[in-house]
Amino acid sequence: MAIRFDGRVAIVTGAGGGVGRAHALELARRGAKVVVNDLGGAIDGSGGSSAQAEAVVAEIKAAGGEAISDGGSVTDQAGVDNMVKRTMEQWGRIDILINNAGILRDKTFSKMEIADFRAVLEVHLMGSVICTKAVWPIMREQQYGRIVVTTSVTGLYGNFGQTNYGAAKAGLYGFMNVAKMEGARDNIRINTISPFALTRMTEGMITGERAAMYGPELVSPAVMYLVSEDAPTGIILSAGAGTVSRAAMVETQGVNFGMGITAEDVAAHFDEINDFSTAKPLRDAGEQSAKNAETLAKTPLKG
Repeated sequence: MAIRFDGRVAIVTGAGGGVGRAHALELARRGAKVVVNDLGGAIDGSGGSSAQAEAVVAEIKAAGGEAISDGGSVTDQAGVDNMVKRTMEQWGRIDILINNAGILRDKTFSKMEIADFRAVLEVHLMGSVICTKAVWPIMREQQYGRIVVTTSVTGLYGNFGQTNYGAAKAGLYGFMNVAKMEGARDNIRINTISPFALTRMTEGMITGERAAMYGPELVSPAVMYLVSEDAPTGIILSAGAGTVSRAAMVETQGVNFGMGITAEDVAAHFDEINDFSTAKPLRDAGEQSAKNAETLAKTPLKG
């Protein structure tokens, strides 16, 4: 069955280029009315211009779609509130939010200024929070909402020289884990995408003939599923180069040492603690508690 967004209204942040632009174009192609948000600044977040967002709007309109532009920063709460207000005045609803805006200020942790750490957290993490908070009451009122936040391999697994970026991207996973619970009763579903594509943020990482395999548009199919009517909630999809996989937090079964546990016990049994053949994904804190109860039910190694 074809995934369509006829009658739906979507906001895509950081949509002036790269992966965000691909999402905006694909949403419009599938019938959505789209707000194209982009500050139009440099990769480190400095400067700004509405030209990039307006160019994507022009592409959508040239193809017969409906779109408006917004050149504000996702870190500016008043600006985000105004974007949402304009969207409601224009179309009367907001069904989809794709939090994609981001910046980079890479340095090793020893050389990184705290200001650069804060700036990256503000855009990726707080920008997503501010935008989500702005649309949340609208989605609750209409009993429908689909939200995507954007993590990365750095947030999930780490990458040298990106402690600020990794912290921000990992924080989004934690944000999703709780928001999925709070949004469930109002039919608000929130998921996470971990994209890998050739954009200005990954320039230099993929070169030569392989570069053609990593077009930003190859991430969007996974995102279209995550914001569709039949979307799941609370999952991470990793997508790029035509591949899609699921990532998840898992935990090993563990060892019950008993009340006499010592640090030496942990060291002596670390291989058993670290046995990932027993690992399984956990959907929430309740499942983690249930897993712990299973481990506690086993006979302790010590009294």
